[in-house]
Amino acid sequence: MILERLERIPVSGFHYKMLAVTGLGWLFDSMDTGLIAFVLPVLAKEWGLTPGQMGWIGSIGLIGMALGAVLAGTLADRIGRKQVFTITVLLYSVSTGMCALATSYEMLLFFRFLVGFGLGGELPVAATLMSEYAPTKLRGRFIVLLESFWGVGWLVAALIAYLLIPTYGWKIAFVLGTLPALYVFLLRIGMPESVRYLISRRRVEEAKEIILGLEAKAGIASEPFDAELSEAEMTAPPKQSPLTLWTKEYRVRTAMLWLAWFGIVFSYYGIFMWLPSIVFKQGFAVVKSFEYVMIMTVAQLPGYLAAAWLVDIIGRRLTLSSFLLLSGVASYFFGNAGSPEALLAWGAVMSFFNLGAWGVIYTYTPELYPTAIRALGSGWAAGFGRIGGMTAPALVGMMLAGGSQMDSVFFMFAAVLVIVAAIVLGMGVESRQKQLEAI
Repeated sequence: MILERLERIPVSGFHYKMLAVTGLGWLFDSMDTGLIAFVLPVLAKEWGLTPGQMGWIGSIGLIGMALGAVLAGTLADRIGRKQVFTITVLLYSVSTGMCALATSYEMLLFFRFLVGFGLGGELPVAATLMSEYAPTKLRGRFIVLLESFWGVGWLVAALIAYLLIPTYGWKIAFVLGTLPALYVFLLRIGMPESVRYLISRRRVEEAKEIILGLEAKAGIASEPFDAELSEAEMTAPPKQSPLTLWTKEYRVRTAMLWLAWFGIVFSYYGIFMWLPSIVFKQGFAVVKSFEYVMIMTVAQLPGYLAAAWLVDIIGRRLTLSSFLLLSGVASYFFGNAGSPEALLAWGAVMSFFNLGAWGVIYTYTPELYPTAIRALGSGWAAGFGRIGGMTAPALVGMMLAGGSQMDSVFFMFAAVLVIVAAIVLGMGVESRQKQLEAI
């Protein structure tokens, strides 16, 4: 009965406020990730870093993200989505500011690990929370729009790099990255705990109070609640253990999601962490590189919007596999671009489809698990994906140091994306227009 009333609440200011609150966290996360990509070429020159050392600056954050995603996902199913979200945002904000104080390569690696830990923990928890409040018919659209804040954050990072780093140096980027710490204090005001989580923990009265408040804000006349929970609400939750993800009921979904996450994270961080440096290697001055990457970054935004539209029309499975495939095709041609114009054009196409795919996978992942293990499943999928992110930046650094050319690097990324697209198409199930409890 409680969940039925939650589903009946029409889209209102509350849903858009929830989208803004979680989305701003996403934006700041992206801004931090983007800043390190733009800082790398400047830092390498100032500190005399080798390509291998540059790769590890990117990879160490991904190690933290993997551990953060797993731990935060596990905790979010035990102590609540809202509390874990707040802690992780605060951790990565403070750690980002500490990066500005780093005086050595080793110190920077330590702070980048902490940044990654907070960042990796926040993302799957935020997506889980949003998916548990978004109405069924528009759930896919809301989650893709949530992920679209990532593109805005990367654009902010590009603007900071383009306008401020050449004049004020790389430390200014990390100082500005501490802004999310101020935003943390707004979280408890703007975001209630998940009703579905409260029911799964048998905190029924708290769930009822939230529903009554949402109905009042939406102008719905509230009715008394039935004394008993519905059959779906009374269903015994599965055991909260990582092994549950590999039981007969969930193993195909888990395998598909883990492989999809690995491929998309491997390609994204391998490509975009190195993008300014690769463009610079093609012969552009550092400021010109920022300008080129910023233009390619703008192309992410229509990619999100296209995915947000398609995900509730043709479904998650087909949208995700199509965007992964087309991102792989664009990656191949980007690596073989013979002119600045071709480099820019294929980079924009690559950004369009790659980031659109990110929006869909954040929509798709929490939908495939029940409430009691939703954050757990999302966290472990994202955590496994981060292994790809750890591997890719360091692997690209080693390939470049070993004499590999850009076309070889991007052929590798294209192949990974095409394989992952086939896996999603072959193993995925469709969750479009279905209530979370019925998938």
